[in-house]
Amino acid sequence: MSTRAALPGPTARRRRFAFDPERFAPALRAILGEVAARPGLDPRSLDAIVRRHPKQGRGFFSRSDLIAGARHLAATGALDGDAESLVARLRLRPVRTQSGVTPVTVLTRPHPCPGACIFCPSDVRMPKSYLADEPGAQRAEDNRFDPYLQTWNRLAAYRAIGHPVDKVELSVLGGTWSAHPEAYQVWFVERCLAALNDFGAGVDLRDRAGTAPARYAAIGERVDGRSGEPGAYNRIVGSFLGRELGGAWLHASEAATWDDLLRAQVANESAGARCVGIALETRPDAVTPEEVLRLRRLGATKLQLGVQSTSDRILAANRRGHDLAATRRAFRWLRGAGFKIHAHWMPNLLGATPRDDLAGFRVLFEDPELRPDELKIYPCVLVESAELARHHASGAWRPYSDPELVELLAACLERTPPWCRVTRVVRDFSAADVAAGTHRANLRELAERALAARGAAPREIRSREIRAEPFDPEALRLAETAYATSIGREVFLEQGTPEGRLAGFLRLSLPSGSAPVPELAGSALVRELHVYGAALEIGRRPGAEVQHRGLGRSLLERAAELARGAGYRDLAVISAVGTRGYYRRQGFADGPLYQHLPLGRG
Repeated sequence: MSTRAALPGPTARRRRFAFDPERFAPALRAILGEVAARPGLDPRSLDAIVRRHPKQGRGFFSRSDLIAGARHLAATGALDGDAESLVARLRLRPVRTQSGVTPVTVLTRPHPCPGACIFCPSDVRMPKSYLADEPGAQRAEDNRFDPYLQTWNRLAAYRAIGHPVDKVELSVLGGTWSAHPEAYQVWFVERCLAALNDFGAGVDLRDRAGTAPARYAAIGERVDGRSGEPGAYNRIVGSFLGRELGGAWLHASEAATWDDLLRAQVANESAGARCVGIALETRPDAVTPEEVLRLRRLGATKLQLGVQSTSDRILAANRRGHDLAATRRAFRWLRGAGFKIHAHWMPNLLGATPRDDLAGFRVLFEDPELRPDELKIYPCVLVESAELARHHASGAWRPYSDPELVELLAACLERTPPWCRVTRVVRDFSAADVAAGTHRANLRELAERALAARGAAPREIRSREIRAEPFDPEALRLAETAYATSIGREVFLEQGTPEGRLAGFLRLSLPSGSAPVPELAGSALVRELHVYGAALEIGRRPGAEVQHRGLGRSLLERAAELARGAGYRDLAVISAVGTRGYYRRQGFADGPLYQHLPLGRG
C-alpha cells in the first residue's frame, strides 16, 4: 500500500468540521443587523455584539463564521443590504490585501540544492533554507507540499476571513527553483493555476490532488551544523527522494506537459481567481539566457534572487558559490527580459562588519548593473543545522547586537531609493529556532523609529503606499525618476499625493543594446504596473478607492509617449496570464511571450 493512499486528506478533515450558517441563522441575523446599523464599528464594540449572541450557548462566533453567515444569508435572501460591504467591515488582517493584490505563497518540496552556503538552514523536512516552524512552511507541510492543495486551501482561508481572491500574486518559494527538473517545474505551476481556475469556478478537486512524496516529516536523520559534513542536506534528502520516487521526479498521475500548462494559462485569463503575477526564487549563478526563456514560458513575472552580499571576499568566506560578476550577469539578463528583480541581501555574514555591510548596501543601488526593484533584508542569525554553528563555536562569527542592527537597518532604509520596495527586514524564524542572533521580530519598526528620532524617514515604496487611506484623486500628480541600468535607461513613473503617498507606479525600461529575448528587439518594456489600494474585485465599481480610477491607463499612456519619443517600435509588457485581458483592452496585442502596443510616429 503506498504512503499516498494511507494518508487522510486535509479536505476530508476540514469538511467534517465545516461551519453551517443555516443552523445558526437567527443569531447570525441578529449580529449582522447590529453591525449593519453601526457604520463606525470598532473591534471592541463588535466583540460586545458577538457576546450578546452566543453560538447556542457554546462559545461565540468567530469573524470567519460571521463572514460565512453574511454570504449565506445574502444568497438565501435573508439579509438586507450588500453582503460584501459587511464582509469588508468584518475582514481580518486587512493589510494583507491593501497593496492591491492577494498574495498566495506556496513552497516546493525539499530537494537537493546546488549551493553550499555556511549560513543556510538545513532542515531536511523543508526546502533548503526554510524551517518547519515558519508559518508558510507549516502550511506547505500540512498540504504535503502539493501545489494544488496549498493554493486552493490558501484561497479558501483568505475568503473565509473576508478577502477578495480574484487577483492573486503567486509566490513560489523553496530555495533554488532552477535546480528542480523541468518536468517538476511545469507540473508545479500548472497545478497552482488549476487550483486558481477551480476555486474561481467553485470547483473543489482537493481529494484528487497528488501528494508525492508524502511525509518528509518522517525523515529521522537531522543535520547538525557543528559536524561540518559537506552536503549532508543533499545526501539525506536525495536518498529520501530515491526511496520515495524510485528515480522518477513525478508519479505518472502527476505528469504535466507544456501544452497542459498552456491550457491552464489560457483558462486563467478569464478565471474567477486570476494570477496577476508569479514570483519564483533562484540563485544568480543559475540564471542563463536559456533559463530566462524557460522562466518566461512558465509565466513568471518576478524573480527573487539571492544576492546575499556585494563583496566577493564575503561571498567566498560564506561559500556562496558565485561572485558579484555572476550577480551582475543575472540582473542584466533578467532585466533585459522584463522581469522584476526582488533581491535578498544578508548583513552580518561571516567576515562582515556593520561598516562592511553599509558599504555593500550602497553598492546595491550605486552600481548601475544592480539596482533591484524590491529588496528583502535578512540579518544573518544562527540555526543549529547551519554550518555557521562551527564558526560561532570557534569565535570566528558573532551576531550583531540589536542596537547595531537597528542602526544599520535605519541607515539602509534611509539610503533605499524611492523606486525600490523593501518588503521585509527579518526572517520569520521562531525564537526557539534562533541559536544566536536577534530575536526581535519588529526590527523594521525600531529602525523607522530611529530614523524619525533624527528627523528622517524612508523614501522606499512600502513606506509610501497609499493603501486604505482617504485621498483626493484630483490632487494626484505624476512624477518621473530616470536612472541608468546595465541595459540602458529606466524611468520610474509614479502617481502620488502632494504629501508623497504613492497611489500607483510603472517601471519603464528603455534598453540600448541587443535584447536577450528576440521578441523584444526594438521594444521599450513595461516591467511592472501597479496601482495601490485595497484589492478590489474585478469589475466592481469603487467609490473613493485607488484602483480602477484610470491610473494604470494614464501611466501606460505616458510610458508609450516616452517610448515613442525615444524611437522604439513598440511598447512591450511582461504581463501575467491574469492581466492579459486588461492589456488587450489598452490596445496591446499578444506575442509569443509578451504583449505589444505599436507606437507609430505620432
